[in-house]
Amino acid sequence: MNSKKYHIWTIGCQMNVADSNHVAAELDALGYEPVERDEEADVIVLNSCVVRQSAEDKVVGHTQSLKALKRRRPGVKIALMGCFVGIHPSPELQKQFPHVDFFLPPSDPSSLITALAAESGTAKQLETQTTTARHRLQDEATTTPGPAYQSIRHLSLYREPPVAAYIPIVYGCSHACTYCIIPSRRGAEKSRRLNDILAETRDLVRQGVREITYLGQIVDRYGKDWGGSPDLADLLYEASHIPGLWRIRFLTSHPNYLDDRILQAVAELTKVCEHIEVPIQAGDDEVLRNMRRGYTVAEYKQLVAKIRRMIPGAAIHTDIIVGFPGESETQFMGSYRILRDLRLDKAHLARYSPRPGTVSARTMTDDVPDDEKRRRHQTLETLQEGILRQKNAALVGQTMEVLVEGQHKGKWRGRTRTDKIVFFHHPQDMQGRLVQVRIEKYGPYSLQGEFMEDVSTTT
Repeated sequence: MNSKKYHIWTIGCQMNVADSNHVAAELDALGYEPVERDEEADVIVLNSCVVRQSAEDKVVGHTQSLKALKRRRPGVKIALMGCFVGIHPSPELQKQFPHVDFFLPPSDPSSLITALAAESGTAKQLETQTTTARHRLQDEATTTPGPAYQSIRHLSLYREPPVAAYIPIVYGCSHACTYCIIPSRRGAEKSRRLNDILAETRDLVRQGVREITYLGQIVDRYGKDWGGSPDLADLLYEASHIPGLWRIRFLTSHPNYLDDRILQAVAELTKVCEHIEVPIQAGDDEVLRNMRRGYTVAEYKQLVAKIRRMIPGAAIHTDIIVGFPGESETQFMGSYRILRDLRLDKAHLARYSPRPGTVSARTMTDDVPDDEKRRRHQTLETLQEGILRQKNAALVGQTMEVLVEGQHKGKWRGRTRTDKIVFFHHPQDMQGRLVQVRIEKYGPYSLQGEFMEDVSTTT
């Protein structure tokens, strides 16, 4: 008898990628197999994002496109998951998408998994408890004894353990920036238990994962919702002792909480990569106040200087939103100067998009025309591309450590400790290997080089 099939479509942030892989693992535990095309699947999961209108439009379009498939194959199960659904699914969703069978909150596929387990008639109670165990929160530790974290196979969507994997450590967010829809869709900030995170890390390493990225909407607030101990620095120190784990990253940080303990851990621990993601969002103090970010441009500059002093050679990534309500040309040029002067290693750029229920959507006028937002976006993109060309040109001739993640167009593809993408040729299978590559060519977004040696280790 042929096993049943599933297809997962994911859009949005790394947290969604992690959630989708967890869903894949639980479906695998129930005997389902992944397929690349939704037409071939018995279960379809759409993992959604609404952080910008463009993402929400894609979710709506893709969900509506499955109506015809549902008419042809009424038995196919369709689940809509993630931030489009929110923590309390609205009855209006069923009216809007009557062909959808399950509406799943972010990070919680339990109703789907439980229904499929019951339908199969097999004894899968243990596997179906893994979502609860994995997502158990620190403040529940004394009131809900429950089992410890239970092993579950962590899969890419093609049934092979990935070289690098994401582990959520903080769910939700309580910071409430005025433009951000995440708190209302993912709920208040809740940190996971340290021991469960470490158990999941060890489990993934046993499966062949070599790099872990710890995730949170504000990852450097890990532990603060229960008093601050253990915190992110404690997690980094503990995880660094895990044999077989080669690299550790964390994202995304907030300038207010990226303290000296965390930076010292990055500086001291050889497994923690010199890669810090800490968004500024705007280069003007008035815009930052209107965003409710909680810091000034001067304070952000001081933080960047501290990072570079404590962690020489660190790659610093930022986010910037252009066209926030009321942003003048002068205020926009503040963002331009931030990128020009700080010469950061990556800038994730976005045009402001009002999101339903946020403070900015309720109380501010989206008064920057779309064509002006696009011009500002392009201006920063061009500036940042020039900076990256200059920074990457300086790497030619250097030999860099690369963790190989897979192949792309006949070349091996991997990342440096500072998160730069590197391509190189090698006749043998280099998947999951740690290698030295001498950089020979550069572009703004990737490097190319010559393989020098394999430095993989079992420790």
